[in-house]
Amino acid sequence: MPETNSSFGLGSRRVNRMGYGAMQLAGPGVFGPPKDMDVARAVLREAIALGVNHIDTSDFYGPYITNQLIREALHPYPDDLVIVTKVGAVRGKDASWIPARTPADLARAVHDNLRNLRLDAIDVVNLRVGGVHGPIDEPIEEQFSALAELQRQGLIRHLGLSNVTSTQLAEARAIGEVVCVQNLYNVAHRNDDALIDELTRLGIAYVPFFPLGGFAPLQSATLSEVATKLGATPMQVALAWLLQRAPNILLISGTSSLAHLRENMAADKLALSGAALAKLATIAA
Repeated sequence: MPETNSSFGLGSRRVNRMGYGAMQLAGPGVFGPPKDMDVARAVLREAIALGVNHIDTSDFYGPYITNQLIREALHPYPDDLVIVTKVGAVRGKDASWIPARTPADLARAVHDNLRNLRLDAIDVVNLRVGGVHGPIDEPIEEQFSALAELQRQGLIRHLGLSNVTSTQLAEARAIGEVVCVQNLYNVAHRNDDALIDELTRLGIAYVPFFPLGGFAPLQSATLSEVATKLGATPMQVALAWLLQRAPNILLISGTSSLAHLRENMAADKLALSGAALAKLATIAA
């Protein structure tokens, strides 16, 4: 990718657009510990060595597991590392995802993240609003105001949103600054095209979760065809497509494999031609 597109502002910091998402460091179903804790810590250290300075996590991954792994592997943290977490849910004993968005829930979650990450303040906290099926169209004034109060107390540096609509973004921006939006988006699922264009105009980062498809990887003959012609993997092409989609897109592709981590990180060297982009556009259509 061109050097001018290699980083983007996230709050008061610029981060490399190739970040890392820690969700897959937890056990199956994002629940419990991984099979090999040492490998998980090695993946985190290798991510930093490869230039990652933006890690996305949450205390409900595990729960608590990924934040504890990040602390064990990386604390004391590099000066340029930006850690982003999200609040708004807890995990049931059956691994279910349970909404937890009262002001008391959110305050408890922020303090849990601070403790498990061993931080005095969190760089960015995203309010997770929707569920596994996408955004939920409901008011968020009370919840976002509660996080804004924790920001005023110095526990949070910047605020973001996760799994939200454009209307909820506007509601939050009336309360305080929003530095990023994290929604489902990839080459095959493009419902947020208009929102991405809006955020680009506003200079707000867009952080797609499930950039490679989700719990099941993207499967597309077209994607594979483009990748073969470029001598790349389908997942590298999917990531490169996102980097070329808009300059404010930050990637947090996650993996528990050192080999896949290195493969993903090489995607920023892959340039997609107009013909390749046109072919990839047919996937969503």
